[in-house]
Amino acid sequence: MNQLTNIASISVDTLGSLLAQIKDLTVQADMIKDSFKDQATVSDTKVFEGALFKATVIEANRDVVDYKKLLADLGIGADVVAKYTKVTAVFSVKTTSR
Repeated sequence: MNQLTNIASISVDTLGSLLAQIKDLTVQADMIKDSFKDQATVSDTKVFEGALFKATVIEANRDVVDYKKLLADLGIGADVVAKYTKVTAVFSVKTTSR
């Protein structure tokens, strides 16, 4: 195994380990956030304070336009949409356990 391959192997394993830790921590954080949201929904409590941090539950309405339905209702075809569509290369790294 050459040096570059060895470095890549170590980097891949480090990345996988970090991503696994992030996933576990995100699950824990989401569970805590959900409990705050649930409490805020059934009471007037929107602010939760700890010794070091404060968490505030904020409720907001979000409007999302269904562009596919809008374009269909307006009779705008895929060829017209393609004319105004910009294509950009996007790179991602997918890491899975072996």
